[in-house]
Formats: sequence, structure tokens, C-alpha cells
Amino acid sequence: MTYRTILCAVFLFLVAVDTACAEPKRVFLLHSFGRDFAPWNEYARSIREELDRQSPGPIDIFEASLATARFAGDEEGPFVDYLRTLFATRKLDLIIAVGGPAVNFVQRNRQQLFPAIPALFTALEHRRVSLSRLTANDAVVAANNDFPVIIDNILQVLPETTDVVVVLGNSPLEKYWVEQLRLDFKRFEGRVAFTWFNELSLEEMLKRAATLPPRSAIFFGLLSVDAAGVPHEEGKALKRIHEVATAPTFSHSDHFFGQGIVGGPLISISSVGRQAANAAVRILGGEAPETVKTAAIGYASPRFDWRELQRWDISESRLPKGSDVYFRVPSMWEQYQSQVTAGAAALLIQAAIISWLLLERRRRYFAEAEASSRRREVVRLNRVATASVLSSSIAHEINQPLGAILNNTEAAQIMIKANPPDLAQVGEILSDIIRDEQRVAEIILGLRNLLNNTKDQNLQTFDLNDTVSEVLGILGPEAAKRAVTVINERPTDALPVRADPIHIQQVILNLMMNGMDSMDACEPESRKLMVRTFRNLHSKMAEVAIADSGKGIPEENLKTVFNAFFTTKPQGTGLGLPIARTIVQTYGGTIWAENRNRGTVFHFTLPLCAASHGKEKYGESASGLLRS
Repeated sequence: MTYRTILCAVFLFLVAVDTACAEPKRVFLLHSFGRDFAPWNEYARSIREELDRQSPGPIDIFEASLATARFAGDEEGPFVDYLRTLFATRKLDLIIAVGGPAVNFVQRNRQQLFPAIPALFTALEHRRVSLSRLTANDAVVAANNDFPVIIDNILQVLPETTDVVVVLGNSPLEKYWVEQLRLDFKRFEGRVAFTWFNELSLEEMLKRAATLPPRSAIFFGLLSVDAAGVPHEEGKALKRIHEVATAPTFSHSDHFFGQGIVGGPLISISSVGRQAANAAVRILGGEAPETVKTAAIGYASPRFDWRELQRWDISESRLPKGSDVYFRVPSMWEQYQSQVTAGAAALLIQAAIISWLLLERRRRYFAEAEASSRRREVVRLNRVATASVLSSSIAHEINQPLGAILNNTEAAQIMIKANPPDLAQVGEILSDIIRDEQRVAEIILGLRNLLNNTKDQNLQTFDLNDTVSEVLGILGPEAAKRAVTVINERPTDALPVRADPIHIQQVILNLMMNGMDSMDACEPESRKLMVRTFRNLHSKMAEVAIADSGKGIPEENLKTVFNAFFTTKPQGTGLGLPIARTIVQTYGGTIWAENRNRGTVFHFTLPLCAASHGKEKYGESASGLLRS
């Protein structure tokens, strides 16, 4: 029996403890003017949020508003009766009075309403606290509004100010502050003239604010009820004044910061709310209210609205030391610093790359010019070397017509001396002399063209057939000397190409000389060199094919025969075919070699001019003829 009794007692104790722990603390939050009147509503909101954050347990908050504080002489008896009835059966753990009117109401009616309930007085100026009426159940978290500091701030940022307009309402609380501010501002007499709006309606205030003289400033203090008895929400009243005012507006509470005031030293509502909530939690936790001491909260570090500074042309250099500037519209650089930096870096890199490319282009241009100059010199030397090889044949070819010219001249002299001279015979002799002279001129002209050393390409449109014929004329004596039979097959139609004819002559000359060299070891009767020109029907190009009857080129060398310094001849330089390939490729053509049953065929092509793309009768049979 005793054991069961103990268990039941423990169970009931735990239930009671759990119930006590779960039961919320009840707080009565009393407003001075109403839940929607700034800045008191912001104080209450901050206190509620901080209580919720700091309290270890649940809190049940009941709120009411002391509407009578807005009007003088109003009876508060009905409101007292209402609260007495409301809390007759409800347990309260703490009363929080927000604002001076609410504090005064609690102190006046404490004995009949809340004689033993702890009270916390906050959101009021420390001068509004009646120390003689504080009890052991009271704690205070007040603000210290040093209003002369506000005027000092105005004169610092606007040193030319001569007039300050003080905006205050006409409620009992505001009348109190009119008297207090007149005392506080006495030390500025002679420096600043003060204009008081407390006896004006809001509409009259707006008219006056719109016509303020230069070098004026507005101090917005408190506007709950104007002189016409109309209640106002202070935030909305400030907004209307700000819209029409011709002077900058200042205030003492950070509730109005960002809503039209310039800024300066301001009371921080969040700091008051945080300190009040901390004191409330301590009292709800069991601490005696009289032991909860909190120093009056002064102004926070000065802060200013950048937009208002710009509007009123206030230089930031005039701001108090340590000031913070808010709502600054960032400059293009501040807003897009990373993007601008990246863009600038990209532009610099791009500029560097472009500069480097231009430098490389310039260097490449000069290098190519130098290479082209050297290449032309090599080509010319190759022509000179070829001419040197042909010199004996050319000399023999020239000597024949020169000897004939000499003989004909001597014969003509003899015939002229005859009496009578045989003029008809002399005329025939002179015709022979002219023919032989023309033959010599043709040989010399061809050699001169071959050895031409012009620096620039002489682009011309010419018939490829005629160029082949000119080369055959130059090589005729050499072919005769080597007992080589040269066969030239050409189409009836012209093959117009655009190039430097001297370069093309050199290509044909090199290929024909290589062909004759390859047949030196062959029997004279088998030495045949076929030169063929035709229109390639597949590629729409003019093609030249030069076939010899020599030993051919080993298959493994066909792909390297055009490489520089590659040669199969004991005395060869290995430059003739590479030069030929360079020339042909320069003019958009191709060159290649292939073996046939006996000997080698060298081909090269050149683009036909646009005016000539017709067909010619020898077209596709050339390759077959050369391989036969």
C-alpha cells in the first residue's frame, strides 16, 4: 500500500511539473496610441520578435491600446474598468508599457489594476520616467534623446542653415515635448531661428513646408495628433511633408530612416526592443524587476540616406566621422566591377593578341618577301644553269645563220661590182640575209626571255601551245645535238592560261631537259621526246604531258622526285623539279610524274581562263598515247 502511494505521488508531481512547464508566460503589452501608430508599433514589433527569439519557453501576449493618450481631458475610467474586468480571472506574469502615455497610465492605476504584477516600462524617453512613482516591481528600458545633438548634426552637414522648422503635434505628450525642446534649443539662440508647427493642422504644415526660405531645415519630432485634433500615423505624415518640402528633413528615430529623412545620430528601435526583451525574459525567469538595471539607450552611429544627400547637394565630406551611408546607387564601376574588369582584361588580351598577330603578319610578310626574292633568284640561277647547258647548242645554232649571212653578203658585194650587176640575184641574196637575221633574233630573244630577272611576276593571258612552241625553238639545237626526236602534239583550239610565261617556259624547259638527260644512255634511234598539250575534260584544266623513252624512275622515288635536293643524276642539283613544282602550284596547278612501259611521263596542269572551257578533240586520249 505504501509503495503504491509513493508511485501515485511521484506521478502526480511529474504531471504538475509538466503542466507548469508547458503553461506559457502571459504578458500584457500596452500601447500608448494604437497598434498602427509609428514609431510605437515598431517598438512593439521589435519586442515581440525578440521575446520569441530570447525566451526559453512559450509566451502568450495580449495587446491593448491607450487611445485616450491622443486627446487631452479624456476620461480613462471606462478603459480602467475594461482592464479590471478582463484580468479579474486571468493570471498575468508581466506588463510591458510601450511609450510614455502607457507608462503613466500604469503608474496611475497600478494599485487598483496590477498591484503585484511586475511591470517593464520601455520605448519612452528617460525624462518621461517618474522615478518617485517607481516600485520594486518596476523595471525601465528607456532612451536618451539628446535633441541638441540633432541640431548640431544639421549645422555640421548644412553649415549655412539659419532656420529650423520643428514638426510636433498637439497631443498632451507632444505638448510636453514642445516645452522640453524649447529648453533644449535655447543654446542655439542667435545662431538659428526656430519655427514651431505644433499649433498647425497637417494641411497648414504642408503649405508652410512647401514655401520655406533658403537655408532652412526641418526637424520631424512627433506628430500623432495635429492642432485640428486629427490623429495621424507618423510615417504617412512624414511622407507627405517630404513630398512638398523645400528643405531637408531630419529626425531622431531610425524608424523614419529611408522614408525621407537625411539621417544623422538616431535612436535604434531594434536596440531598444532587444534590451527590453532581454529585461522581460529575466523578469519572467524569476529575477526581481528592481534588480534589472539598463542604462538609457543613446543614439547609434550616424547614418545617412545617400538619396537625400544627393537631393539636397550635401557633400559626404561634411558628414560626421564614422558615418555610414545607405541606399547608395552604385556607379557603373561599382555595380559591374567584375564584369567591367573581365571585359577590360578580355580587351587587353585581345589587343595584345591582335598586336602580336599584326607583328607576326608583318614579320611573315617580310619573310615571305625575302623568301620570294631568294626563290626568284634560285629560279633565275636555274635558268642560267639551263642556258649554260644549252650554250654550245645555241652557239652552233647561231653560227649557222651568221655564216650564211657572211657568205651571202660577200656574194652580194661581188654581184654588185659586176657590169651590169644582177639585181634580181642580189635581191634574193638580201632576202636570205633577212631570213637568217630573223632566225638569229628569235634565238637571242628566246634566250633573253629565259634569262629575264624581273622582280615582279609578269602575269599575262597567253596560249599555252605557243609557249610550248617557243621552248621547242630554244631546245631544238640541243635536241639535234643529242639526236633526240621531239614530237609536239597540240590541239587546234587555244589553251589560254594566266601566268608569267617565262615561268611556264622554265617548267617546260626543265621537264624536257630531264627527259633528254634520261635518254643519254639509249640508242640514238630510240630517243624520242613527246610533248603534248590538251584540255583535261575531268578537271577543266590545261594539261602538258612530256614523255621520254628513257629508263624511267624507280617506283620508290616517284613520290620524292619533287623534293628539294633530291636527284638521280650524278651532276644534278636537285632544284629543277622542286622549282617546277613551286611555279606550277603558285598559279593554281598541280604537277606529278608516272612511269609508262618505257620511260617517264611528267604532267602539269594550269587553270584555264574563264573564256575557254570548250572541248578539244584530243582530250582524253593523251594519257593513253603517252603510255603507248
